[in-house]
Amino acid sequence: MLTVCFLLFFAMVAVCLAAGWSVIWALLGGLVLFWLLGRREGFSHRQLWDMAWAKCKKSLIVVKIIALIGVITGVWRCGGTIACCIVWGVGLVTPKLFLLLAFLLCAAFSYVLGTSYGVSSTLGVILMALARSGGVDPTVAAGVILSGVYFGDRCSPASSAASLVAAVTDTELYRNVRQMLRTAALPTLLVTGIYLLLSFRHPLAAVDGSVLGALEGRFAMSWWTLVPAAVMFLLPLFKAPIQWTITASAAAAAVIAVCLQGFSVSEVLAAAWNGYHPDEEALAAVLSGGGITSMAASYVIVALTGLYSGILEGTGALKPLSGKAEELARRIGRFPAMIVVSTLCAGVLCNQAVTSMMGAQLLEGAYDDREELAMDIENSGILIAGLIPWSIACSIPLAMLGAGNGAVLYALLLWLIPGCYLFTRKKFYPG
Repeated sequence: MLTVCFLLFFAMVAVCLAAGWSVIWALLGGLVLFWLLGRREGFSHRQLWDMAWAKCKKSLIVVKIIALIGVITGVWRCGGTIACCIVWGVGLVTPKLFLLLAFLLCAAFSYVLGTSYGVSSTLGVILMALARSGGVDPTVAAGVILSGVYFGDRCSPASSAASLVAAVTDTELYRNVRQMLRTAALPTLLVTGIYLLLSFRHPLAAVDGSVLGALEGRFAMSWWTLVPAAVMFLLPLFKAPIQWTITASAAAAAVIAVCLQGFSVSEVLAAAWNGYHPDEEALAAVLSGGGITSMAASYVIVALTGLYSGILEGTGALKPLSGKAEELARRIGRFPAMIVVSTLCAGVLCNQAVTSMMGAQLLEGAYDDREELAMDIENSGILIAGLIPWSIACSIPLAMLGAGNGAVLYALLLWLIPGCYLFTRKKFYPG
């Protein structure tokens, strides 16, 4: 029965994607399916609700962070942070190397900060605004940025994903990080070469003078406008919690918007809630967006996946899959089996963290080496979750960047690390 429910769920997802409908409808259908599965197993409506709410309640911290990211993407716009980065960045960025530099910058910052969300919502938003103003295909640019932010999200010592994998596999974080950097060396080199070629194919064109003129006419070009960005990038180095970091950066941008850019308090609050939407057509083309409401679909996705993953966990519906997963590992190999399990878990549970935990839980019996288990998770589930459009690991960064699902085709690092590791794995784990 569980297999039937999974097949029906994936069919609903496929229909939504093919028809261009929101995957929220498929997630709602999944909630109904897994609720009915729980009822068939003998659980009452009350028991199922308690299971669902227990998991959903834990996901509210993610909702809070997403809401704060919505705020920061709105007030950074009216505070002039993004405008100044566009005006000054046009003169600093080599047009034919824009995509390559975007990847390298995002990779570097994500390694320092250890967060895909934090870099997507700040540096990523700036780079996307610069891409749009310079005529670079937003789909390609978003895919390049997605590659960069997941470089550090996977292998930074500051990454919560890396810490989680170390915890669930009972391995040492820094040993894992060193091994992750080794296994990422070849894919990163290949991606760098491909993005170099794409940079020549999609150069940053000369920005329309009317756009630059409109930006300089509306915003005061001052170094003060970079304070919110500095706050966002520096506070994590001092181990400040991400919620406080985003709040401090947004507060700094709000003050600058009022004191330097001439916005009223009510206008700044409106930008925080509903985004910044200038009347000038030239400005609207590159600056419109952000705000708490812009992340509405992400809130619903987080809540729905929390509800039905709570049902699956609470009813023990996934436990019988462990034996099947280990049998699959014996037939096709441990890492190929981890790819299959991670893809299914990420597709159903829509969550990077849960995918990692489920991969360890379902396949740990097939592994003698815990470090090998950790590396197989890092090179599969952590990245695969970022390629599934309805997973929050993918949908939230794309929502921040204002890009469509087509961007995942250009997130080449997320494809190449599992692919290269599949063929070079025996070099690292000969057994």
